[in-house]
Amino acid sequence: MGERALLSTDYKEFPLFRRGKVRDVYDLGGRLLVVSTDRISCFDVVLKEGIPGKGKVLTAVSLFWFSFLAETVKHHFISADVSGYPQALGRYAQELSGRSMLVKKTRPLPVECIVRGYLSGSGWKEYKKSGSICGVKLPAGLKESEKLPVPIFTPSTKAESGHDENVSVDYVRKMLGEKTAYSLEEMSLSIYRRAEEYAAARGIIIADTKFEFGLDGEEIILIDEALTPDSSRFWPADIYKPGGPQPSFDKQFVRDYLEGLNWDKIPSTVPSLPPEIIEKTGLKYLEACSRLTGMEIGL
Repeated sequence: MGERALLSTDYKEFPLFRRGKVRDVYDLGGRLLVVSTDRISCFDVVLKEGIPGKGKVLTAVSLFWFSFLAETVKHHFISADVSGYPQALGRYAQELSGRSMLVKKTRPLPVECIVRGYLSGSGWKEYKKSGSICGVKLPAGLKESEKLPVPIFTPSTKAESGHDENVSVDYVRKMLGEKTAYSLEEMSLSIYRRAEEYAAARGIIIADTKFEFGLDGEEIILIDEALTPDSSRFWPADIYKPGGPQPSFDKQFVRDYLEGLNWDKIPSTVPSLPPEIIEKTGLKYLEACSRLTGMEIGL
């Protein structure tokens, strides 16, 4: 991976719509330009170093899933053909190529729609304390990383900064109404089941994943990214063994490194990533992309 990490963009010809932890989004009027940078965040903190080419992997994986899931769910993707972007973006074509897309402008719903098929991460911590996740009661005696009897919908709040907070489905019903809450749950579970089956045939377990939805008029559609190594926990199926943490194809590798340090998880004290952690993380992202999409991305 010889290219330098792209940590930020600045396209003055168009207003910045929002700058997220990873994506820079520009307002093109009726559409948005989404640019996936190489920034990486852990514990809701953006790290100082990026993972070179990570944004291209996220874009390639999202584009694959948007195509694959087209008959399952409507989504916001319009085009990733840079030559068809507004003329004023032509000067940035090289930077935008492979890491950007034009999407519909929607009204985002303020919920992270998380589906868990396995017991891991914050879900495992909550289960150990209460025997449930987001109000969903689970059988006693489950092990860390164990497959759940059925996938469960465990939403959280969507924080612009700081930490998201796990909430119950009842909380979502009260916030968005019964009909919208039901639709979000059904759509999320439907997408997860289809994607999980596909990934399993390619040697990847999707332990859990996060979806975001927005309103296109009155219709709920899938927005943001889809089933990427940033928004999902991907495990290699051939060495899966419940009873503890699993090796992964996602940024859990970086989380594990940071957990081994004496870091208070405050942005002002964020530690640097060693070159070997950056390189190994990049390779994990590339392998996930290759296995899922069959594409090899040259970085």
